[in-house]
Amino acid sequence: MNLKVGIVGLPNAGKSTLFNALLKKQVAFAANYPFATIEPNIGVVPVPDDRLAKLAEITKAEDHLEKQPPLVPAVVEFVDIAGLVKGASVGEGLGNKFLSHIREVNIICHVLRFFPDSNIVHTEGTIDANRDREIVETELVLADLQTLGKQLEPKMNATKEDLARWAVIQKLKTAMDGGKLARAVLTDPEEAALVYPLQLLTMKPIMYVANVSESQLQSLQGESLKAINICAETEAQLAGMSEQEQKEYLSSLGVTSSGLDLLIRKAYDTLGLISFLTTGEIESRAWTIEKGMKAPQAAGVIHTDFEKKFIKCDTVSYTDFASLGGWKKAREAGKARSEGKEYVMQDGDVVEFKIGS
Repeated sequence: MNLKVGIVGLPNAGKSTLFNALLKKQVAFAANYPFATIEPNIGVVPVPDDRLAKLAEITKAEDHLEKQPPLVPAVVEFVDIAGLVKGASVGEGLGNKFLSHIREVNIICHVLRFFPDSNIVHTEGTIDANRDREIVETELVLADLQTLGKQLEPKMNATKEDLARWAVIQKLKTAMDGGKLARAVLTDPEEAALVYPLQLLTMKPIMYVANVSESQLQSLQGESLKAINICAETEAQLAGMSEQEQKEYLSSLGVTSSGLDLLIRKAYDTLGLISFLTTGEIESRAWTIEKGMKAPQAAGVIHTDFEKKFIKCDTVSYTDFASLGGWKKAREAGKARSEGKEYVMQDGDVVEFKIGS
């Protein structure tokens, strides 16, 4: 599955700078005024995964290959969505257009400005992350209320499902008129499923990024918002460095992970995603699936026919695969298992699927 992350926030919060750094190239036009990003910039970023290089190394040795198989990491699609402003839900700025782009993402990454810089204007005049969060989320709530307001009351011959959906819509309208987000109102999965086709913006998970200065990286935690601390300017500098230089520079700042690592880890955790691994002569690859997915459905992520023709799978944990040196020794040590259709995939499983004709 492809993970799509929408980067949102007020103008000049640092969204485009962060986006450029994540993609390691200047594909977004970062400028010191609102609406520098007119169309959403989209970029596909590989998920950092040190396990793949080890898998390729082991596969080359075990299969006596002339060269290591290529590495194919999982990917995340980042969408840089232009800055929202007050009134976006009724078309202020370029609001309606941008709100429609948010509907297409799996998770919202809300960038909040913490860094001080007198040379970069703030549309609200002062730096106040909680206020900025409320502005954006209020616009998302108002947009959802418009969507709910367009729904028609069921007719006399309505089905039970139609009536149940209408009851959920009324429940949402009442709570959201008070400023609540839809996902805070609908905690019952069955109720959420009834209104899923409406693609409500505030049903989407949100993770917060505190865009800080380098000096704030350690001192400012953004705890009230449970935000990830990222210095977009630092990420931009890291983009031009070698892997070793990046590690040394991050160490000098007292941090161990880049912003990209933190963002992707948080997105995976928030959405309940894990990765399983495959390796062979063709490639060493990571595949993204939902936590709790069973083996046949995981096989279907590789190819739809694999789910229908699934017989069984051989699996071993990455830790055992790496420490023992491949399939043969893992089998000899009793660490490789044969699993059937009810097997629930685990993060880091190294897998060989057995598929029928």
